[in-house]
Amino acid sequence: MPDARHAPTPEEPAAPDAAHDAARAQAGADPVAELQAELAELKAKNAELAEQYLRAQADMQNTRRRADEEMSKARKFAVESFAESLLPVCDSLEAGLAVQSASIEQIREGAEATLRQLKSALERNKVLEISPGPGARFDPHQHQAISVVPRPEGSTQEAGTVVSVLQKGYSIAERVLRPALVTVAQG
Repeated sequence: MPDARHAPTPEEPAAPDAAHDAARAQAGADPVAELQAELAELKAKNAELAEQYLRAQADMQNTRRRADEEMSKARKFAVESFAESLLPVCDSLEAGLAVQSASIEQIREGAEATLRQLKSALERNKVLEISPGPGARFDPHQHQAISVVPRPEGSTQEAGTVVSVLQKGYSIAERVLRPALVTVAQG
């Protein structure tokens, strides 16, 4: 039997411990190779996710930029549309002022027609009148009370209701541009 300190030659069979060590080394090489393959796979997945993240960021920035551009265009063209609807009103006023020999009745008729044009242009652009009738409930969201007046004796008008409108208010798309100036019945 060979000496334990002596290394076996290729012709000599390996000692039982050496065979075990060789088998263990071969088995150890498989987990290392597996871990290296798994690491390479995870690195590839990480690179793919990083690329997806960058693309998502770019898409988000592009979407935000396009939305800002669309909002800018919408504002620009909304004003353009509103101005365009007022041009006929301007034309009517200029035509009325150009007439030198108009009677008071003709001037009144022209002014009324121009006012109808203006109201129509405002309505087309969602600008609506706020003009509460007498007895309407006071609404602080749409009305501004200029004064509180005593109820006339024998009046059936309730306290906190509109007595008269001093100036009409206007809203645009359900948002108050200017509240109606009103007097309110005292409680």
